[in-house]
Amino acid sequence: MTAEVQVTIVTVQDIFQDEAGRKSRFSDEYKNLSALIILDKQDMIRLQAKDGQKLLVKNEVGSVIVAARTSEDEMHAGLAFMYNSPWSNQLVSDVAPGCSIPGNKRIKAALSTTEQDITQISELQARMQS
Repeated sequence: MTAEVQVTIVTVQDIFQDEAGRKSRFSDEYKNLSALIILDKQDMIRLQAKDGQKLLVKNEVGSVIVAARTSEDEMHAGLAFMYNSPWSNQLVSDVAPGCSIPGNKRIKAALSTTEQDITQISELQARMQS
């Protein structure tokens, strides 16, 4: 049985990912820099995942498949980071409770390993149009 790990995701900005998106949001470069979740070493061990392992990230809002990467920062088990992108946006509710802005700074989600491919941006675009 695949382990499931609960995390809080914080979305962040990245200059390289942003620049790749300005060139083309449909490029492999943009996908490789954006369809990513950065996890604490302990969470990677709990998931039995290695860098590049595909993870299903899901919550009550939606789900997406992204690649995992081990954080080089200080220990922060239970806290994950995703770049602000169409992939992280699949997990964000329309508005955060008690305010009128999207809740993209404290996203609760469950992670598990998967053999499925990273969710393609064309699929993410189709989800947004439905």
